[in-house]
Amino acid sequence: MPRGSSPKRERQYEHIKESARDRGDSEKRAEEIAARTVNKERARVGESKTASRTSVEDMSSAKRGGQRSHKGAQGPTYDQLYEEARRRGVHGRSDMNKQQLRRALGDKD
Repeated sequence: MPRGSSPKRERQYEHIKESARDRGDSEKRAEEIAARTVNKERARVGESKTASRTSVEDMSSAKRGGQRSHKGAQGPTYDQLYEEARRRGVHGRSDMNKQQLRRALGDKD
């Protein structure tokens, strides 16, 4: 957790990490999931100095998790895939749909 994080975020991080471990994720993967989730929530409520567009404009991690629990894991959103493609410099990304972005990024369907 970042220096100066609130006790609430510390508890949130530990809870998410423990849940991921209970689902069978490795310790490293559980820590990554917890850190990303907490950082996204911090950005959404203005607790961080910087925030990506997807952190602020994308649906909250709580809402996304709730949808996943009913529909099954659907993977990253189109916007998340697009941002990753932009970061990696994938050419033609603006004309791609979600499945094409996944393939271009090397993700499995």
